Amino acid sequence: MTSAELHGPDGGSHRPALGRAVAVDPAKFAEAYWGKQALLTRADELAGPDGFRDLLSPEAVDELLSERGLRTPFLRVADKGRVLPASAFTGGGGAGAEIADQVIDDKVMKLYADGATLVLQGLHRIWPPLIEYSRRLADELRQPLQVNAYLTPAGNKGFATHYDTHDVFVLQVDGTKRWRIHEPVLPEPLERQAWGGRADEVGATAEGPAALDVVLSPGDALYLPRGWLHSAEAQGERSLHLTFGVRALTRYAVVEELLALAATDQRLRATLPYALDVADPDQIAPELTETVAALRDWLLTADPAELAERLRARAWPSQRPEPVKPLAQLAFADALTPADTVTLRHGLHWRITPGGDDSVVLRMPAGTLRFPAYCENALRSVLDGNAWRVGDLPGLDDDPDRLVLTRRLLREAVLVPALS
Repeated sequence: MTSAELHGPDGGSHRPALGRAVAVDPAKFAEAYWGKQALLTRADELAGPDGFRDLLSPEAVDELLSERGLRTPFLRVADKGRVLPASAFTGGGGAGAEIADQVIDDKVMKLYADGATLVLQGLHRIWPPLIEYSRRLADELRQPLQVNAYLTPAGNKGFATHYDTHDVFVLQVDGTKRWRIHEPVLPEPLERQAWGGRADEVGATAEGPAALDVVLSPGDALYLPRGWLHSAEAQGERSLHLTFGVRALTRYAVVEELLALAATDQRLRATLPYALDVADPDQIAPELTETVAALRDWLLTADPAELAERLRARAWPSQRPEPVKPLAQLAFADALTPADTVTLRHGLHWRITPGGDDSVVLRMPAGTLRFPAYCENALRSVLDGNAWRVGDLPGLDDDPDRLVLTRRLLREAVLVPALS
């Protein structure tokens, strides 16, 4: 069993995080549904009688709106299909808080009472149960994700029929909501291909028969690939649901990075002919042929390592590692002994490369660290994801060297104390 299956709030279960959102085997989900088909899973197949209230509850929403000092953009408010300006529900933070955009609870209450939908955004950054669960789910999917919560008054629809440019998992927490789902008008849209540019086509498709017309009750879950049209309306009571948006890289991202690398090819940097009329298809045709040939020749020489480096730089920053408690972390580092155990900060991406001058470089999303080459064995060991006793780190002559290395990695938030 992996560490991702052992940690985090999951209603007392040790099953994988994906098992709280879909009931099918992960391999079958990947083959039959991921990016292809919508999937409805009922509560009796998933979460049991308590549903998803351990992740977020109406009481937790009240706490976030009234006691956590939320600012924009952690709250968005929509009314009759229109997103309201932040000034409609924010204001000053009061004495000693020079903040002009803090969420004002009574303003929010009045808007909600009048039928507005509240969207709590970025909950994977601010609400502890969702910080932990979203980290586990992202680990299993190997994709970055974000978490929003939607609180809709009875009988209201927050947004008109639309599609998202990322896959979503919907977990119904409280109340009921009717979802009408239609197949895509544009399969697998890119982020730049938002539904607004196809509003007429989306609206016309939404008038036709739905591929799925269901009411979600507490504990039910729904998976929608990007591009699938959907609208949701609360039924005879308020509705609260969570949406996990999965922002996966696409093959188009690979194309974009390949084109960036192709700038090294002189044929592709060549100036177009003198006095060429770029508006004339007949004049453009031979240039297109020559450019395609040059690009094809270059692609046959493209280096996968260079492409991986560019994709790494693109993907790594999109997912934050687990939170670090600054005071506890520094106190642990100061009091460190050879008997203490440490482990890699969960979710931190890293790579070790030669640094020249008898050194190695630890590369991470936030920057690089340089170490003497003789530290490489200890570095690779302590970064392997397992818990390591400081005094057992290999490749170093004595405990003082092990303590110096480990303290630096703790203070740089690369390592954290291992849980007993």
